[in-house]
Formats: sequence, C-alpha cells, structure tokens
Amino acid sequence: QVQLVESGGGLVQPGGSLRLSCAASGSIFSMYAMGWYRQAPGKQRELVAVITTTGSANIADSVKGRFSISRDNAENTVYLQMNSLKPEDTAVYYCNANRRRITGRVDNYWGQGTQVTVSS
Repeated sequence: QVQLVESGGGLVQPGGSLRLSCAASGSIFSMYAMGWYRQAPGKQRELVAVITTTGSANIADSVKGRFSISRDNAENTVYLQMNSLKPEDTAVYYCNANRRRITGRVDNYWGQGTQVTVSS
C-alpha cells in the first residue's frame, strides 16, 4: 500500500507559479513511477507529467515548457513546478504512483487531489 498526500495548491493569478508536492509513504517510493494528473470540471482526468524510477520525465504537450516534474527519493516526494500559469490550468491535481511487478500485477495509487485555481 502507498499513501499519497498532495499539497501546494491554491489560487494564483495568470502568469504566476505554484509548486505542488506529493509525499508518499507505506512502500518503497523509488520503485514507483510517479505522475501528476489533473481534472477540470466537466472534463476527463488527463496526464500532466510522469517521472520514471530512473528519473526520466514526460510532460504533456499542453504544459510543456511551463511545467516540470522532479522527484526526491530520499524524501519520498514528487514535485510539480508550474510556471506561467493560465486559467485553463485550473483543475484538481492528483498525484499517482504506479509500478508493474515482475508477476505482471500493477499497483496503482492516487492521492486525494489538490485544487489549483488560476484567476485574476
């Protein structure tokens, strides 16, 4: 089992920045690929960024150049740095932990989400 707790959301003006944090506990953090997803009202949840166990990152085209993802395995934490925020970035942001075991079983966990609102 993995428990994920997000923090760092809030209200920010367009063009501003926020850094989201996701603290993990309960299992071996370094064995999990970590991701950030978001869900805006009336829309499906979408992938924002993912970082693998080896530190390789993939960023969604919609936020590329503005958002970055990083992880600190010593602190069991993954971060999402969001710069040049736009109103369309407004959503609930969710942290995700995922790993595929040798047996083929997939372990997938979600945090409770943190609200990000971009508005003047």
